[in-house]
Amino acid sequence: MTIDGDTAKLLAFIDSHGIDASAEVSRGWASVGAIIVDASLQRRQNYETTVKPRVDALVAAWPDAQTTSGFRKRLATGSLSEVIDWPSPGRLAQIDDLTRVFEDQGVETVEELRARLVDPAERPVFRDALAGVRHVSPKTLDYIDVLSGLPTQGTTDVRIRRVAEAAGIEDTSYTNMSAVIRAAADSRAWRAEDLDAALWHVGIESTSAASD
Repeated sequence: MTIDGDTAKLLAFIDSHGIDASAEVSRGWASVGAIIVDASLQRRQNYETTVKPRVDALVAAWPDAQTTSGFRKRLATGSLSEVIDWPSPGRLAQIDDLTRVFEDQGVETVEELRARLVDPAERPVFRDALAGVRHVSPKTLDYIDVLSGLPTQGTTDVRIRRVAEAAGIEDTSYTNMSAVIRAAADSRAWRAEDLDAALWHVGIESTSAASD
């Protein structure tokens, strides 16, 4: 199936379910620490029940984690696992490694992060540095864009793959679905990340219905 064919299937699903992605939706954070923790925990986890409550807890407990240096000082206390209720060392190590990249790249605030990500010369350098961290995939790199509040392509995860399957799309790979979401959004003059967010919430609802 071509991208055009998959786009037509997705648009038919959108219309049949009354999905409207015309409103701008933000899934970003104003805290560097929150962005790093969210990006590190999201892999293969339920966002609403597992990731978001832990990031909310971090923001509430560590308001000074808004900056990279403030987050580093908090990490030095060794209490992150208790704050976010996460004992597994793998994700904690990834959080530390991502923080180190932010430090090495001189990114202190979310505003500086956004500036780095929209700079044509600086963006590839910063993303290459992030990609050197274990488990940071192309999806994670794009997800950091989303968490930074940037208007960029959506990120495909299990919830959106479930929507794609319901729409009759066979190739639910990250590359294909990213292209299909962009094409569908362009055809309706929507932002890709807003359509991604709308489909993402449909995916959450379908997950909940399946577990009831």
